[in-house]
Amino acid sequence: MEQYKELYLKWKESPLCDEETKRELSSIAEDENEIYDRFYTAMAFGTAGMRGLIGAGINRMNRYTVRKATLGFAQYLKQYGGAETAKKGVVIAHDNRRMSREFCLETAGVLAAEGIQTYIFDDLRTTPQLSFTVRHLGAAGGVVITASHNPPEYNGYKLYDAEGCQLMPRYTDVLSGMIDRIEDPLAIRSLTVEEAGDLIRVLGADVDEAYYAAVMGIRLRPEAAKTPLTVVYSPQHGTGNVPVRTVLDRCGYRVVPVEEQCFPDKDFINTKNPNPETKEAFELILDYARRVDADIAITTDPDCDRLGVAVKNGEDYTLLSGNQSGAILLEYILSTKKAEGTLPANAVMCNTIVTSTLGDRICEKYGVAVEKTLTGFKFIGDKIHTWEENGAHTYVFGYEESYGCLIADFARDKDGVQASLMLCEAAAYYKAKGKTLLDVLEGLYAEHGFYLDAITNAVHKGAAGVAKIAALLEGLRSDPPKEAGGIAVTGVEDYLSADMMAKGFPPSNVLRYTFADGSWLAVRPSGTEPKCKYYYCVVGKDRTEAAAKHAAMKAAFEK
Repeated sequence: MEQYKELYLKWKESPLCDEETKRELSSIAEDENEIYDRFYTAMAFGTAGMRGLIGAGINRMNRYTVRKATLGFAQYLKQYGGAETAKKGVVIAHDNRRMSREFCLETAGVLAAEGIQTYIFDDLRTTPQLSFTVRHLGAAGGVVITASHNPPEYNGYKLYDAEGCQLMPRYTDVLSGMIDRIEDPLAIRSLTVEEAGDLIRVLGADVDEAYYAAVMGIRLRPEAAKTPLTVVYSPQHGTGNVPVRTVLDRCGYRVVPVEEQCFPDKDFINTKNPNPETKEAFELILDYARRVDADIAITTDPDCDRLGVAVKNGEDYTLLSGNQSGAILLEYILSTKKAEGTLPANAVMCNTIVTSTLGDRICEKYGVAVEKTLTGFKFIGDKIHTWEENGAHTYVFGYEESYGCLIADFARDKDGVQASLMLCEAAAYYKAKGKTLLDVLEGLYAEHGFYLDAITNAVHKGAAGVAKIAALLEGLRSDPPKEAGGIAVTGVEDYLSADMMAKGFPPSNVLRYTFADGSWLAVRPSGTEPKCKYYYCVVGKDRTEAAAKHAAMKAAFEK
């Protein structure tokens, strides 16, 4: 009998498996493809933790795969975290998704069974608040149960270190090996809240208040809130509703909430897509914006680490990309600090190798250093910790193309609450000067050249999809295009090569091609979804020229 079938039968017949899971497994008894997909491999714990479909099986998110990952984390903390690890404890937060609360309690129960103190919240909380709370309490680490903006049938599991930063690959490589050595996830013990006693503590409102105070402290021009500014906001049924509205209200901004999307809902019933990168996420939001004649409309994703923005443009609204909103925030922050004499001499902005280089040009203007990392905000968080220790730089801003940024480093992950406040402040400040955020963006293009930033997501699902994506990358490695639209490829960065590792980059399956005109494109598999992602940063004298170049690059690299 095939191994996947043996595992299926073991789960279905084990006395350690709960009855609900057994019923689910029995329901697929005649579906060989479904059995194979659930049991042909164990859900991998990678650099982004775990994320996948909820369901029974070793290749699904369920209480047993969560217990297995948590037991591995407990063993890792005990071995590498020092004698005080159990006492310092672990903070756990979760979003609004299916099974999120249950997975939170399973995580706490396994840690408690291992004698490790755990801290949970009374309800859902944002990812950046988890990062802040780990640091605030001096905990040994943290866990977030979330699948961010994925469809409702997904959930995920992310781990954080004592700095409030997602675990780096140098740690997850060790941890994943420890998890893999756990043989039977069904046999892992998880205590109930009653059984755990004081080993599972529920955090109080004082932790929320400490976070709100820290966020309000990022303001550069508190007086900007005196300018009348109407803001429409949606949390997409997720965790941002309370913190974003609380902070904006306390700072004096007029917020019109999208009521249909403000209550937590596991199925996201009133939004077509909770991902701020999509137009569908903004449909109801823009209905509100038109109704109240809002200046801007903003939305955070369900775990509130990313921000999407729409700006009034004549009679309608224009959506900003993460690259565009990041560039506007960068210009506002650096210009303000420069004007007020608070820009550090060793200031640094940090972003990723797939983030638009428009931000680099802005930093050049203000004499601010730029550091690049691999995709994933944990790499930016790790840089912040390094600079904090060696004093080489003072962090002033960090952002990714994927709509995430961090203004102040009291958290070490991207923070949609901070971003919401600073974006509103920038919009109010520029409105007082007769400008919109779009005017600011156009001013940046006029000064630095037009930047067209775009992403193509090629979806390839299942085991065949993994092989397909690997083949795509290998094809580009072995036979890369030499030009696109007559513009020569002048450089290739292979982040699996010794050259890039010598420059301080961890090995990663990413290829980045630079062109003679300053444009670039990068290709990489997604770390959380079955996608091959193509990132484009095309430089032109105007939109028309940039669009033509983009079309030529797509034809050359996506064939």
